[in-house]
Amino acid sequence: MLLSLSVSLDSAPFELLESLSKRSTEIAAGLDDPTLTAGSVVVATCNRFEVYAETGQDRSAEILARVAAAAHVDRTELRAVAALATEHATAQHLFAVAAGLESAVVGESEIAGQVRRAHDDARDRGTLTHDLEHLFRTATRTSRDVGHRTDIRSAGRSLVRLALRISEARVPDWGTVRVLLIGTGAYAGATVTALRARGVETIRVFSPSGRAEAYAEQHDLSVTHRDDLEAALAEAELVIACTRAEEPVLTAELLRPVADAARPRLLIDLGMPRNIDHAVAELPGIDLLDIEGIAKHAPVAELSTAAEAQDIVSQAAAEFSASRAERDALPALLALRTHVFGILEDELCRARIASGSAADASAGFAADEATDAASAKSAAARTAEVEAALRRFTGKLLHTPMTRIRSLGREGRVPDAAEALETLFGIDSAALGSGHE
Repeated sequence: MLLSLSVSLDSAPFELLESLSKRSTEIAAGLDDPTLTAGSVVVATCNRFEVYAETGQDRSAEILARVAAAAHVDRTELRAVAALATEHATAQHLFAVAAGLESAVVGESEIAGQVRRAHDDARDRGTLTHDLEHLFRTATRTSRDVGHRTDIRSAGRSLVRLALRISEARVPDWGTVRVLLIGTGAYAGATVTALRARGVETIRVFSPSGRAEAYAEQHDLSVTHRDDLEAALAEAELVIACTRAEEPVLTAELLRPVADAARPRLLIDLGMPRNIDHAVAELPGIDLLDIEGIAKHAPVAELSTAAEAQDIVSQAAAEFSASRAERDALPALLALRTHVFGILEDELCRARIASGSAADASAGFAADEATDAASAKSAAARTAEVEAALRRFTGKLLHTPMTRIRSLGREGRVPDAAEALETLFGIDSAALGSGHE
């Protein structure tokens, strides 16, 4: 069984979501328990935290309890804001998330990369099952289909671009503003692109993890080292933080020496958990815009575009569920094929024996060794032709019932197929085992 647990910023307090995101590593480790799950994937993004797991039965309550314990949050509080889903609803939800339909900014392009990274992380940890691999590969493919077939990711639908658009009143001249970028991940790349599109020329980059040098060279930026961070903060008029750090990179203590009411500066925090301590907003001249504030300004999606994208997601989820259901029909398919080909092999074996006896009898009348060899070769060729014809005939005979059994599987009617085989042929397909749990 596939199931999901989802907590998003539109239903949960920021502090709860932040607690989950901060402890995503501990939560992933807690779910890596064969008594609880066969496999799991943890997706932590800027405005949501989600768990996808495969279990033998519905273990939603146990998984929720394990997540709450690992994150040190109250289980009752988590249950009140968490959306739980199983099977088809799980696929439908993940495909919508990957396509950006569940984001604060509908059509957000960065989310697809975050889902792929969660998939890669689970693969590296060895916590993927066949069904989870199939689920996340299909999510990525569906996200690409939505991007190619709709306009939902048109300009202005990125979280980064929305943040900059909200900032326009505070930035009088993009061409002269001095920017300090904190982070080197996917959001950083989108930020650099969006800033340059607005004419920004001066961008410095600082990386808490020490990757600034390589990133700056790749994107033609200036580097800020840890020893220079306070000076860079004093110089910057716009600071954008978008790292995966689990603790705030910018604190009130760090910014207090450079805070000046006469020289206002805007700080944009795109991190989840927070990259900038919220206490910074109390300092003179500091204006802080975080994910929570950005989400309140998210535009309403263009209905026709969102509906078109949702149709693509729904079709993909239906196909995913149908293909999984079809696997339940494999025992019935195997039982029918084994039964029919077993009969065929028995008859061919008898025919070979009879043919061999006839050949031995005719060999006694052969005029010489050459005639004997030619006769044996001719008989073998005829036997091979007959066997090939019978195998083709059997394959064609099986095509229609096997196709129908697959269709019954996709419709969730495997018991009907099993009953038909039992009634018509006396075949017990259940003896071969079930499809997937």
